[in-house]
Amino acid sequence: MSRHKLSWLQRLAMYGLDHLRQLFASLGELWRTPLSSLMTIAVLGVSLALPASFFVLLKNAESVSAFWQSKAQISLYLQQDTTEQQVTELQQRLSAMPEIDTVTYISAEQGLNDFKGAAGFAEALDLLTDNPLPAVFILGLSEAGRSPDAAELLLADMHAEPTVATARLDMAWLARLSGIVDLLRQVVVGMAGLLLAGVLLVVSNTLRLNILNSRYEIEVMKLVGATDRFIQRPFLYVGLWYGIIGGLLAWWLTLVMVFWLSHKVSALAALYQSDFDLLGLSLEESLLLILTGTLLSLLASGFSVRRHIRAIEPN
Repeated sequence: MSRHKLSWLQRLAMYGLDHLRQLFASLGELWRTPLSSLMTIAVLGVSLALPASFFVLLKNAESVSAFWQSKAQISLYLQQDTTEQQVTELQQRLSAMPEIDTVTYISAEQGLNDFKGAAGFAEALDLLTDNPLPAVFILGLSEAGRSPDAAELLLADMHAEPTVATARLDMAWLARLSGIVDLLRQVVVGMAGLLLAGVLLVVSNTLRLNILNSRYEIEVMKLVGATDRFIQRPFLYVGLWYGIIGGLLAWWLTLVMVFWLSHKVSALAALYQSDFDLLGLSLEESLLLILTGTLLSLLASGFSVRRHIRAIEPN
């Protein structure tokens, strides 16, 4: 029983070593045609780097959008005759709403004092017999209330409050910002689909040419009894190397682009008194990029190699 088990393990080890040998032998095939291999890898790298760059752009746009949406506020200007009890009751109702994150109350007296200090009209305002400013609630919206639709519904509810004279929220910039991010997301998906389809075509056509160049060798191998699966294996490994190296090149190109733009973005953010830093690919996203290139290359290799090797028959 142990002898049978050992024999099975030996066969498995030999099978693995054979695949490993062919894997590195196929890497040597790339060195034997350096110009053709470099051009193919360069095309794959650029084709994968472009959607990765678009993804980085979308990732930063969503980050900026989330930052500005977090600053969204509704201002509630209360009626002049609102009592303290009504203010307290309204504040309690506002604090209980899930769409509202923070509730800040500014009394009419505090508003007048702040206006005097900020506007420089202290002497003119002292001439007024009555305080013309209303009490104000500043509502900071939670994540559930930052979408344009949710904010619009909340604004309508605030208008319906009997103690609220005016409720204001600049809806236009929220809708525009959300629309721009949604449009950018669709553009990224469309461009990524086209460019990844280009990866499939490039790998498929490259391996087709490699097979045609090795046509006579394939015919001889079939004459001596080699199976299609055995003949396909080296070409599949070549496609695997194309995907791995092309994915690594795409990751490097994306990294260089982010590094090149990060200084410009930081300088631009400083003009707006912001410390925004350009986001790049995370470790998981980088591995996903390389894995995507590898899987696409393997998919194209499998389709092209099986189809064209099957079509070659010795005369």
